Amino acid sequence: MTEVSSLTGRLLVATPVLADPNFDRAVVLLLDHDEEGSLGVVLNRPTPVDVSDILEPWAALTGEPGVVFQGGPVSLDAALGVAVVPTGGEGRTTARDTRDVRDTRDARDVRGPDGEADAGTGAPPGREPAADRGAARDPAPDPAGSPDRARRTDRDPDRDRDRDPDADPGAGDAADAADGKGPSSGPLGWRRVHGAIGLVDLEAPPELLAAELGSLRIFAGYAGWGPGQLEDELSEGAWYVVESEPGDVSSPSPEGLWRSVLRRQRSELALVATYPDDPSLN
Repeated sequence: MTEVSSLTGRLLVATPVLADPNFDRAVVLLLDHDEEGSLGVVLNRPTPVDVSDILEPWAALTGEPGVVFQGGPVSLDAALGVAVVPTGGEGRTTARDTRDVRDTRDARDVRGPDGEADAGTGAPPGREPAADRGAARDPAPDPAGSPDRARRTDRDPDRDRDRDPDADPGAGDAADAADGKGPSSGPLGWRRVHGAIGLVDLEAPPELLAAELGSLRIFAGYAGWGPGQLEDELSEGAWYVVESEPGDVSSPSPEGLWRSVLRRQRSELALVATYPDDPSLN
């Protein structure tokens, strides 16, 4: 397969021709992208659910609006925390903070109003455990009606690991980080994805990060693409690819994020921001 230039940390902005209702006017932050596929979260889909209803200890650290966002149509019962550390994370790091971005320990089950959480398969976001591949599953309800092509991936849990199976899964990354070759250091419980943007370990005590975080957003679900799928969609003109800014993660007006991201582009993309919500009015 041709080597893929990583788009990790960049934004996918839905073009007006993208017909998938899950991604109409969506702005997706790519948390991971390589030859094995891609994973991201939609930044502009707030839900009516308050963070305090499902992750009360983290509620005080989330910005406005203090609600859970639907990160995509996959695994809606799993929560991911994305946070900005303004200092760039010039703190300590441990093996726990330098895991593959798709490690399931970055996610927590989202409990519904009845207090019950779907235990799921235990698969990292974007990947199914080998034993469960092809097995029938009852996906979490998708109010938008996810189509067959709904950004799902099937990825090898060991795809980036060529180590002794008994070894600490993060030890090699931690050693690389210490040598300056791996992920940059950051505060405990936060792992850099791109620049000042990183993933939060929602199982960690919030007080570990309270003094470091500039902003935090909680997402239920994520968007995933299999090998080559995102590249196909890009060639079809489904997405614009633009640089992200830390403020995109915590925009206080997420409903206007699609237009604001396009408007700041120094190209003809800025004109797309004026495209009407109803194309028949154009």
